[in-house]
Amino acid sequence: MQLFAKLSVVAAFASSIIGAFAAPTDGTLLTRAAPQVITKCTVPNTVALTFDDGPYQYIYDIVNTLERAGAKGTFFFNGNNYECIYSAENQKRLKYVYDRGTRLGRLPYLGSQRPSHSNKLYLKSEALQRILGVMPACMRPPFGSYNDNVQNVAGVRGQKIVNWDFDSRDSAGASAAESNGLYDQIISQRPSTILALNHETYASTAYEVLPYAIQKLQAAGYRLVTVAECLGEQPYQSVGSPQTPDASWTC
Repeated sequence: MQLFAKLSVVAAFASSIIGAFAAPTDGTLLTRAAPQVITKCTVPNTVALTFDDGPYQYIYDIVNTLERAGAKGTFFFNGNNYECIYSAENQKRLKYVYDRGTRLGRLPYLGSQRPSHSNKLYLKSEALQRILGVMPACMRPPFGSYNDNVQNVAGVRGQKIVNWDFDSRDSAGASAAESNGLYDQIISQRPSTILALNHETYASTAYEVLPYAIQKLQAAGYRLVTVAECLGEQPYQSVGSPQTPDASWTC
């Protein structure tokens, strides 16, 4: 059985600041060239729909909506937003997405950028590798904000920083009608590519905006793909086997 070839729903390396403020556990700070900061897709005629701040209860319906439309999405997960990523329900959500051909990653566990938190963040950043056996190739910092420390750690970890060039504004309080209007506006401008920010934690996004956006984008001739596909790159640094849960699986 080939991984990732099962379904058309693919949630690429999702939101992972992969311990993004992390330093090695010995206290030294490795240096490497600053990672690429991506705000646009590079493969023409593609749209990458991304979903931040989960895993959350609407994820099942979001994945199913994407699948029915033959579309793909990218989820950027948070480690401890509404519930610890190691909770039984969140492990179930991650496995549901992954087992349906979805590629994913995660958001940072904390928004702090203070180096004193680095080791804790480094340890917690291994959640997806533990639960699913995958290490994402990209990360997304909280609110899309990053500094030299975040860039350095992403470089040390061999990850790219992925932000966006279109915001549905759902997290800023936009109504479904307003978000739909923003999609209409960007589609009317006919850019070669779109890298869209949405949040899976809003019912309006899951049940009103997403179906509308998919229909309009596909009608305009765009291919709805993962972030990895819209960049022509691989979604993971490594793919292995899930680990067995133990007492260290906490937030």
